[in-house]
Amino acid sequence: MPATTVLPDAAGASPPTPPPPTHRSRRRRRRDPAPLWLLSPAGLVLAVVTLAPIGFLLFTSFTDYNQRTLFTGRYAYVGLDQYSRLLADPAFWASLLRTVLFTAAMVAGSVLIGMGVSHLLTRLGRIWRYTVTVVLIVAWAMPNVASSLVWNWLFQPGYGIVNWALDQLGIFGDTTDLNWAQDPARAYLSIWLLIVWQAVPFIALTLNAAETQVPPEYQEAARLDGAGELAVYRIVVLNHLRPTLLLVVILSVIWDYNVFNQIWLISRGGPGDATATLGVFTYQTAFVGFQVGRGAAVSVVTTLLLLGLTALYIRNLLRSGEDL
Repeated sequence: MPATTVLPDAAGASPPTPPPPTHRSRRRRRRDPAPLWLLSPAGLVLAVVTLAPIGFLLFTSFTDYNQRTLFTGRYAYVGLDQYSRLLADPAFWASLLRTVLFTAAMVAGSVLIGMGVSHLLTRLGRIWRYTVTVVLIVAWAMPNVASSLVWNWLFQPGYGIVNWALDQLGIFGDTTDLNWAQDPARAYLSIWLLIVWQAVPFIALTLNAAETQVPPEYQEAARLDGAGELAVYRIVVLNHLRPTLLLVVILSVIWDYNVFNQIWLISRGGPGDATATLGVFTYQTAFVGFQVGRGAAVSVVTTLLLLGLTALYIRNLLRSGEDL
């Protein structure tokens, strides 16, 4: 066996070697139930409010749970029939396509504007930076239901402030009685503006926290080499923001993919089904048409898609961490 060198202490004597742990002490350390008891309340709450509803949702997706079941409690197990009929429904694929395109537009708008606001915060003085930060936090803390109702009031025909302001400009003619919710393009525009307005504060503050950690000497070195401000931001700042930017993008995709309140309160999926994304389609299927089993199947498919996006995010995050 190799010899172990023991360094003497200040008095010249070697410190006593601690005795090796016995088998009994190792077993006692492994079987200590204190951590389990400390985690059990949180685990119980998590199981009640998260795991149990997910389990019931998954079970319901394999049944014909409908309006009759709400009164009689009777339902039949149909297996994968709900999923096969759902995947053969053109309305589902149309809502999925609308969801993907609208999510891409919302994520692109909110991330780009958030990046601009984040970079602007680094250029402001202390007082203005604190003022803008407080304004962003107040806008972000606004409940989305309340802000959606106020937003809907702003775009109301007859007395909406937006219609009045456009009418005063005179560029688009008489817009006093313009109903934004009755035209698909205008409905999407008003919803897009609302969601981007709600998402920009979180993105801007998160990116700004990362941007303030970029070493200033790297930026100065790039400027000394003749790089302009745009090149400095693109080459130096964005390279350091890449992990945070990836995190913000994937979170925005997950949040915007599940948007429901804003769309339902402004256009209710209309006109027709023009703004019926997957969230609206699921609600209409389960709670308007009372096809609860089919609505649960839509939710399961949506969850699987989001799990795939989350797995992609984790893989890319680990890869970007290795690159850095």
